[in-house]
Amino acid sequence: MNQQQLALKVREHVIRMAGGGGCFLGASLSCTDLIVHLYTSVLRVTPATKDDPNRDYLMLSKGHDVPALYGTLAELGWFPTSRLARHLDPDDTLYWHPNRNVPGVEFHSGSLGHLLSVAAGVAYDMKRAGTNNRVFVILGDGECDEGSVWEACLVAAAKKLDNLVAIVDRNHFQANLATEELIPLEPMGPKFEAFGWRQARVNGHDYTQLAKAFEKLPYETGKPTVVIADTVRNKGLPSLEGKAERWFVKLTPAEIEQCLAELHGAASAGLTSEPLVVR
Repeated sequence: MNQQQLALKVREHVIRMAGGGGCFLGASLSCTDLIVHLYTSVLRVTPATKDDPNRDYLMLSKGHDVPALYGTLAELGWFPTSRLARHLDPDDTLYWHPNRNVPGVEFHSGSLGHLLSVAAGVAYDMKRAGTNNRVFVILGDGECDEGSVWEACLVAAAKKLDNLVAIVDRNHFQANLATEELIPLEPMGPKFEAFGWRQARVNGHDYTQLAKAFEKLPYETGKPTVVIADTVRNKGLPSLEGKAERWFVKLTPAEIEQCLAELHGAASAGLTSEPLVVR
């Protein structure tokens, strides 16, 4: 299964997890390609090495994107895909934010702005121990309004944490508002550079660009790295792509089937062009 095929399977899982109690569909679909690429081509960790102290770490700071992480981990054998049907089941631990009881989840997240600091601490510990591990953390762009993100950036640069890599899922929305209409973030790359990081900006849905961005890390010895990945909210569902209000979505069984058909480009399936209603 290549990356595009895997990402399609993951998006199917995300859509199904939008049933029942719903999920943060838009942000999960925007970061699917990022998570798929990291786990298949970048991270030095597998289900067999998940407890190896020398593994790479991935921390999902924008925790509401966890359906994409769940789907990727399940497809790669970290736990059975059948378990995804128990999303939000009170007898399971698959819910709206990451939980360390789920295999592959390194740290709890939910409140935004925390995990870059956690990742920096882990990366610093690795530096002191002299190991070759790397720590990757996925941030939301709206999350970068948090002062704690920039405090962590300062510390990471001061401690020369070139084993730390941040990935910003730049889908240009914060909840139900465009970031640049709320608190503008641009120019994002130069801001990270000013804080002592080295940066690249790529199309977060283009696997060729992603491969180039991660082929040689760090970008500079002694400097932390950030990859700013421009993405599309609700990527894969044209009727919902780039919709400011399509943030948290709860789908009926019929709407799930409609979205799955749209995901597969089933134009002949009698799809309506009307956007789905957010509940």
